[in-house]
Amino acid sequence: MQDAHAFLKALTIVLGVAAVTTVVFQRLRQPVVLGYIIAGLIVGPHVPIPLVADSAVVRTLSELGVILLMFSLGLEFSIRKLAQVGPTAGLTAVLQSSIMVWLGYVVGQLFGWTTLESLFTGAVIAISSTTIIAKAFDEQGVTGRLREIVVGILVVEDLIAILLMAILTAIASGSGLSAGPLAATIGRLAAFLVGLVAVGMVLVPRAVRAVNRLKRRETTLVASIGLCFGVALLAQAFGYSVALGAFIAGSLVAESGEEQQVVRLVEPVRDVFAAVFFVSVGMQIDPALVARHWPAVAVLTAVVVLGKVLGVSLGAFLTGAGMRTSVQAGMSLAQIGEFSFIIAALGLSLQATREFLYPVAVAVSALTTLFTPWWIRASERVAAYVDRKLPRPLQTFAALYGSWVEELRSAPRANTAVGSIRRLLRLLVLDGAALAGIIVGTSAAMETVVAFARDKAGIPPAVARSLVIAAAIALAAPFCVGVIRVGRRLGVTVARVALPVHKGTRVDFAAAPRRALVVTLQLASVMLVGAPLLALTQPFLPTVPGVGVLAVSLAVLGFTFWRSATDLQGHVRAGAQAIVEALAAQSRGRGTQADPETLEQVHQLLPGLGALVAVALDSGSPAIGKTLAELNLRGHTGATVLAITRGERGVIIPSAEELLGRGDVLALAGTHEAIEAARNLLLEGITRRDG
Repeated sequence: MQDAHAFLKALTIVLGVAAVTTVVFQRLRQPVVLGYIIAGLIVGPHVPIPLVADSAVVRTLSELGVILLMFSLGLEFSIRKLAQVGPTAGLTAVLQSSIMVWLGYVVGQLFGWTTLESLFTGAVIAISSTTIIAKAFDEQGVTGRLREIVVGILVVEDLIAILLMAILTAIASGSGLSAGPLAATIGRLAAFLVGLVAVGMVLVPRAVRAVNRLKRRETTLVASIGLCFGVALLAQAFGYSVALGAFIAGSLVAESGEEQQVVRLVEPVRDVFAAVFFVSVGMQIDPALVARHWPAVAVLTAVVVLGKVLGVSLGAFLTGAGMRTSVQAGMSLAQIGEFSFIIAALGLSLQATREFLYPVAVAVSALTTLFTPWWIRASERVAAYVDRKLPRPLQTFAALYGSWVEELRSAPRANTAVGSIRRLLRLLVLDGAALAGIIVGTSAAMETVVAFARDKAGIPPAVARSLVIAAAIALAAPFCVGVIRVGRRLGVTVARVALPVHKGTRVDFAAAPRRALVVTLQLASVMLVGAPLLALTQPFLPTVPGVGVLAVSLAVLGFTFWRSATDLQGHVRAGAQAIVEALAAQSRGRGTQADPETLEQVHQLLPGLGALVAVALDSGSPAIGKTLAELNLRGHTGATVLAITRGERGVIIPSAEELLGRGDVLALAGTHEAIEAARNLLLEGITRRDG
């Protein structure tokens, strides 16, 4: 009975203090997760407050919280949902996660941590918090495209987190970083996942639908949670984490089509045990330990904020989200959360990390979570500021790039183009895999080859090492060149789909925008191959060489990109001149009303300018008497003003200080969505903050 009383006492203390702190944090308009962590500090053994809960009991309950939390995340994922989020979220998540894993590893090495601790650090800071972002978006009413993109990125990040946990478990369980054993453990993991999913897809959805047809909520709830615990226990029996099993169980239930009812039933139970989980996180924070490692907390916090903002913004922009939405998405995802706690706890339980990493991870999560609502609120202003400070060629490129991606998505899919793109993508993957294999293989075989050269040929170890490295560089060089060349071929193929070459014309008027698109896609290909490759192979390389090769490649491509953006500016200036002349001629013949056919003729003559629309400002327009800088049209909507006509006079590519007046006709370029938002702003004063 004493054990039962201890259990009841611990649960009472935890839930009672958590209830008070969550009410306080809700009143302060802060994420309630922080309230739970503070509650854990209060009832934990490290703060001198006479409310101490039994750590062993709370830890047991928190394990249930992890299982139910991961089960709920799995319920939100299905194969159908992954197909819906598409390439935008997937490529963005892969790019930013790779960057963050690499940055975390480098930070760990700089602080003198072990290789495993550095790897766990990279994984800890790689994944943003689904729970925190969902609650922040609900509280601030963020909807629309921004929410869709962020949620899609989070879905893919959750999958990456599961993969990282499985790989780190395999590494920490004995295989280390040796190429052979690591490949064997990853192979076993893949076989386990494939077998579990294959059998589960046959049995679980049918079983869930059969149980749900009974129309008894308690039966559905008990069956669902029983299935969750059963698969979690199965994963543990095979040597993997219970979190992995719970996530797979949730995704299998989601395939039944009954996940919404299961979510509603499981949610109250999950919330209770998830609260206990976050309280247990707070209980393990030792303020003295955090204070002792405050430099690491400060550096990792800065790395999370800057790395995620840059990584997500860049990835989202390259996939066509637009400057404004991309920056907003990056600032929304600039935090870490529940997966970070789980990964840090995994490292501690596997004895792969020392005890300092867990409280450091929680402290970084608490700081970034605290600022998340502020980042989201300030994201639109920051996006507008970034847009204003960009050089003019980059402003023009950013405004038009989204329209090119839009044209690419709406272009008819020729079988030859699709086949070529798929073949080139396979070549990129193969080049990246070959580079990874050369680097890992060279590192794994280095000592063996050096010993053989010393014993059999009498070659000094330093000379043998240099020869092996030189041979590896010579072997890897063709694949490095291959990534750049295949990236260019891919860019050319895709650009010709978005901006086709019209046969029978003597002058290719789409050459400048097509060239800018080719260089951009080549740059994106190098980053999307280089970032994961760097994250994967960094433990096998000295820090400088891998970063140096990638930096030189990006610098050369960046210089080429700047030249193409400058050429694009000339193309746009010519287009603006043609627009002014066409609208002035129209004004002489028909008055001030803009004829869509006039701009359509200009668009056919100078393709690559996106959707062209002329908007005339009448006496009721709220834009009259304001400058373009005051309107911040491009920052708010993503559309750009190519020209302004006033009767027979015109302004080509107007400056930010251009004052708008009654009767002005503005020629707008950009995506259809950006043009519509700009029209609303100019004529009705309506803007949307959700992207």
